[in-house]
Parts: sequence; structure tokens; C-alpha cells
Amino acid sequence: MKITIIAPLENIADTAREVLTKQDFNWPGEIEIVAGLLETGVKQAIRAEAGGTDVIISRGATASLIAKHVDIPVVEIQVTAFDILKALKIAGHVSGPVGVVFMRRFLFECEKLGEYIGVPIREIFMENETIEEKTIEIACKQGISTFLGDALSVKLLIERGLNVVPIESSAESISKAIIEAVNLAHVRRRERERAELFRTIIEASADGIIAIDKNEQITIFNQALERMYRISRAEVIGKKIGRIFPDDGLRECLMDDKAERESVRSVENHVFAIKRIPIKLGEDTVGAIANVQDVTQLQNFEQAVRQKLNKKGLVAKFHLEQLSASSPQMKLIKERVRLYAGNDATVLITGESGTGKERVAQSIHNVSQRQRGPFVAINCAALPENLLESELFGYEEGAFTGAKKGGKSGLFELAHGGTIFLDEIGEMPLALQARLLRVLQEKEVMRLGADRVIPVNVRILAATNQDMMRLVDEKKFRVDLYYRLDVLRLHIPPLRERIEDIPELVRSFLGKPLGGHCSGITEEAVKLLQKQYWRGNIRELENVMERVKLLAGGRPIDEIMVRQELAACGQVVNEFAHEAARSAVSERCKIEQILFEEKYNYTQAAKRLGMSRTTLWRKLRQWEKDE
Repeated sequence: MKITIIAPLENIADTAREVLTKQDFNWPGEIEIVAGLLETGVKQAIRAEAGGTDVIISRGATASLIAKHVDIPVVEIQVTAFDILKALKIAGHVSGPVGVVFMRRFLFECEKLGEYIGVPIREIFMENETIEEKTIEIACKQGISTFLGDALSVKLLIERGLNVVPIESSAESISKAIIEAVNLAHVRRRERERAELFRTIIEASADGIIAIDKNEQITIFNQALERMYRISRAEVIGKKIGRIFPDDGLRECLMDDKAERESVRSVENHVFAIKRIPIKLGEDTVGAIANVQDVTQLQNFEQAVRQKLNKKGLVAKFHLEQLSASSPQMKLIKERVRLYAGNDATVLITGESGTGKERVAQSIHNVSQRQRGPFVAINCAALPENLLESELFGYEEGAFTGAKKGGKSGLFELAHGGTIFLDEIGEMPLALQARLLRVLQEKEVMRLGADRVIPVNVRILAATNQDMMRLVDEKKFRVDLYYRLDVLRLHIPPLRERIEDIPELVRSFLGKPLGGHCSGITEEAVKLLQKQYWRGNIRELENVMERVKLLAGGRPIDEIMVRQELAACGQVVNEFAHEAARSAVSERCKIEQILFEEKYNYTQAAKRLGMSRTTLWRKLRQWEKDE
């Protein structure tokens, strides 16, 4: 930071040095003093501006001339009554009036000052850097024989042989000018810092930014927009926007009070989303600004991010449309998936092993607002307690023997902004259950060996094939955690209770590019598959179809092939064993569907079902126990 004092008179430079020696102006930068009168002063000012000077201090005509040639502030040393009195003293005895010559009017009335001291004073004003002969003639006719003036007037009047005394600036006047310059420099510094911050933000933005003033001239055009529109800012800054972008829409923002305008436009195979906002100063619209996003680039970026997540296995690959739902039970499941996806509450998914609980969890994630975030799945039964803890919550460097240098992020951190799926939650050790409860309550995790918490924004989906209430009763699962997890419930029925889904599942398995190839499957073979018990559920059915497809050798799969494969696996087809079970399932499905339609109004549902509310409650409790 720098202030330059350009002194048109030698005494001003001397006094300024004296002031700087005696006073502390709390100025962290440099204050330079140079001599310079009129054109010389202008040259010094231009040099100072190029050298980084923030403010220039000068006086009289020199200050006025400098202000016309530089873009930085010029503080003028004011002439005071004390300065006039000092000059009069130097002039000695005067006869007649005294003429005070200056380019601009003083801050006080010189003529009034003359009345107070008994010396007539006449003010003589210079319009430019010269004094007209007529003005001198009039002054002399008025009896003025002594003149007081600044450096310029002294020079001009001496050339005409007149008696002239320079008005010297007092230490007080110079001190006030320096204080004003220091304050002004501080203000300019803050303004430049804000301007630089604003410029950096504008230029660092990945979005294109363009702004216009109230005259429709372009004032901002950042680098991102240069790349998007393939046009240099030098070609557009200061020009009317209508000449550059006829259909920009920014001009409309100047004409009405609508806060925002959004549109989409295409330029050379790129799609841009444009948001326009008027710039208001009070009630007046003084300009407009537009934010431009390259939708095509965003889509490419999103695709790249998804590819990286996919490599890490943090993507939910299964979608709701892939969920086979020919049976009433699964249709109800799909309806609830859509409903639950719109809520961020925890979901507990129950069902036998192999029923597709993780696929349902992935479907919830892919329908929810978190679908662009990561999907992290972990089987709580697959890892020992110490390893499961470090996987879930991460660890700091040196937390234990063999800890990775630099530490490791836990799965909850990786799932931030997305979903974490805890499969086989009933197998989680009690010690970890307490830590999981804290994550649910506080929305934060702490790595092993750390002393700070990390906020996480994660939706938790959990699944189990066990009777959770039995685990709670046996003190193997925390009751508070259970009720934290069991906010929303989804029970996936076993395959034997939804045989209507088997044909669709079979077709999807046969269409997979795995194992062998076949040209289809007969209706009789499908019916035979529907008569099986399927203890392993969908997983077992998929394995059977994979083997049959391989053995078919390209031929259509018929009933004999299926029967032989089932027999080879030790399975016996029983066509009548599960009729009673299917009947019970059909009743349960009907009840659950009506409850869903009635938004769980049990009185209204019981009325539609033609049973008492007590009977309905009894059936629901029994099914819950059977799970």
C-alpha cells in the first residue's frame, strides 16, 4: 500500500516530512514525497500510479491537473485561514487591498477574513492554468499591489513583474490531507479486496456468468462462458447484448419485476440451462445477471462420477421396474417401495433368505431423491466384530496394529448423501449396535482411534431373515435400536407364496447372458416350477434355471428336463402340499391390500373385509408372530 505526496512548492515537501516524522498515522504502507508543479506533477502522478500508489496528495492547480490524468483518488491539501494570515505576515506592511489568486474557491470567505483583520482582501479566480491579462488589469485598477497565491499563480504573476507571496500550507493542513488519504486508501483496499474476491468467484465458477447494466451493455463475461460460447470476452465487454445474443432473455429482466427467468437453449450440440435474475438497487432495476450451466457437460460429469462409484461398488444396479410383480403380494410391495422412497425414514426389510431383500433395498434407493448418491451394502454376518466395526465406522492412522497409513473412511462416510444397506442386521454384535444407534440418533460417526465426530447424511435400510422380536426378548438385540430401525416395514413373502411371479422370474433368468443358451421354455415346465416348495426362494430358482439352461444345449426347456434336474438335486415335486398355504397367503394379501388402500384405518378395513376389528387384529398379530 502506498501514498504519494506531490509537492508543487518546496515548503510543502519540507512540512510534509516534518509531519511524517512527528506523527503516527497508523499506516502500514509507504508514504512517498516528490516535487512536482503542473505538468511535472502530472508526470510524477502517472509514474506513481504505475508504481502501485493508492492515493495522491497535492495542492491547488497541480492537484486539479493531476486529477484529470489519473484514475486513482487525488486528495487536495486545503488552504486555511491560518495559511492566508501566515502569507500576509510574510508580505509585511501592505497598502491597499490584497489579491488572493487560486483556481478554486476556498472553504472560507477570504473577504470576510480581511474585514476581521482590517486588511481588504479581494478574491481572484483562475478558470484554467493561465491568468487573463484583463483580470490582472482589473485587479491593479482596484489598487491591488500585493498578491497571494498558490505555486501556479506565483509563477504567472512574477512573470508579469508583480509583487506576489506564495501561500504555504501549514502542518495542520498537510496532516489533515494525509489522514484523509490514509482513510481513503484503507477504503480502496477493502473495495479492491471485495472486487478481487468477486472476480475470483466469477472466474472460478464452473458455470458461465454474464451480466448487463441498465443500458443493456455487457459488464461481466467469465472464462467459463467464453469456453461454452466459444467467444472472447474482449469481443463482448461494453457492447449491447442484443448485438451479440439476440435471444438472450436478459433484456426482459430489465423490463419487468419477475425475480427469475429460466430457459434451455442449444448451441452447437450443447444444451445450456440459463437462469436470469434482475439486479435491484432498492426499487430500481440497474442490471441483470445470468447463470449458464452446460447440461451436456454436467451429464458427462455425472456419468464419469457414476463410473467411479460403480468401480467402487457404490451403485445400486437394481431398479423397481425389474422387480417381478405379477402376484398381488409383490404389487403391494412395489406400491410401498414408491411410497417409502419419498420418505427418509429407516426401513426394515424382512423375509426368508433368497427372497430378494437387497434388490428391494436398491429399488428404494433408485426411486428416492438419493438416487444420485452412493449405495453402500454390507453383510453384518459376513465379517468378525472387530473388522465389521472398522469397515462401518473407519479408523485413524495408528488406531490398531496393521491400520492403514493415513487411516480409512468407513462405509457410513462413503455413503454420505446416499443410502447404506445393512443386510443380516440381526447378526450385528451388541457392542456395535450401540454405535449404530448413535449414528441413527446423532447423524454422526467417530472413526476408531479418533477424537472428533464426522457428520453424515445417510439413509439406513436394514434387512433380516430372523425374528427380531425373539432376538430382543433373548437380549441379543437392543430394543431401542430395533424400534429405531423398524420405522417403516417391508415383508418380502417367500417364493412359494407368490407363485404368480415365477413365470416372469423364469423369463428374466433365461434372458441373462450367463451359462448356456436355450430357445425358450414350455408352459408345462413353468407350471411344474410353480409347484415346487423353493426353500431357497428366488436364489434357488435362479440356480436351477441356470443349470437347466446349460443342459438344454440350445433346445427349448420342457417339463422332463426340469423334473430330471429337480430329482437330481434331491427335490420331489408335490403338487398338492401347499394348497392350504396358498389359500392363507391369498387371504393375507387381500387384507394387506385393503389396509393399504384405507391408509391403515382398521375400522374401515374390517368393514370392507366383512369381519370384526378384533378378528382383523388377531390375524395380523398371528402373521407377525409367524414371521
